[in-house]
Amino acid sequence: MSADLIFQYATLIAVAGWATLLISPLIPRLSDLAAAYAMPALISIAYAGLILAFWTRAEGGFGSLDEVAQLFQTRELLLAGWLHYLAFDLFVGAWIVRRGRADGVPFWLVLPCLPLTFLFGPAGYLAFVAIRAVLLQVRAAPAIGGR
Repeated sequence: MSADLIFQYATLIAVAGWATLLISPLIPRLSDLAAAYAMPALISIAYAGLILAFWTRAEGGFGSLDEVAQLFQTRELLLAGWLHYLAFDLFVGAWIVRRGRADGVPFWLVLPCLPLTFLFGPAGYLAFVAIRAVLLQVRAAPAIGGR
């Protein structure tokens, strides 16, 4: 299978996973299964195959930014890097939805974190962690004038 075809299929799988997260209040179990496990696993299989097939042929490494740039000069490893993002960002997005549901975070507060996570991974995670922390803090604070 060509790198371009793998890119297209993996991206479609990831987008389908994100769509299930957006409607997860309607289908929580299916969303959990698909977006947290099945779809990241499918993308990870393609990732592992690319790493196994092309890692030893590539120059570069992780010792410096220049080495990383050199590593990603290999088209298939650049694709593997993209698949890494797709799988992990989707997994984190699914975690955000599950954690929000478990902690009683209203979905309307979770919702803006999902596109942030899809587009900017750690920024979406950070937004959710901040929202969750504030909400949990507010819930734990004693009521003013109460006992």
